[in-house]
Amino acid sequence: MIRGAQIKDMREIQKLLESSARKGELLPRSLGELYESVRDFKVYTDKKGTIVGLCALHPTWEDLGEIRSLLVREAFRRQGIAREMVFSCLEEAKSLGIQRVFTLTFNPAFFQRLGFDPVDKAALPHKIWADCVRCVHFPDCKEQALIYCWDEKVI
Repeated sequence: MIRGAQIKDMREIQKLLESSARKGELLPRSLGELYESVRDFKVYTDKKGTIVGLCALHPTWEDLGEIRSLLVREAFRRQGIAREMVFSCLEEAKSLGIQRVFTLTFNPAFFQRLGFDPVDKAALPHKIWADCVRCVHFPDCKEQALIYCWDEKVI
């Protein structure tokens, strides 16, 4: 089940993100940063209420948002959870009037199957100077930028 993250979820979210950050898959996020962005996050819980997946929609500019921190626990992968999480974020972006949603990923094929198109990172200067400079891969990042535009797609 997908639901909005709650304050009580932030420590568990941080643990999950830290595990992926150590592998170089995602940016680490401080607990303070997570508390400040609690409204950005959605979590996917199992029947027991355990968080098995998470994803954030972060508005970055007037008509631009970012899907970030997409993560599914290994034991729950390949069940469509990540897909559901991304579509949930896209629906929220549309309801907020966000015209374009981008992501930076090591798995571009996954996002392309969902209707995202490749875009040059230079088209995303707000992201590069706000977050990317903190990444262990900067400036030699191997992530690919992709974007979803409402005028071209329908979810």
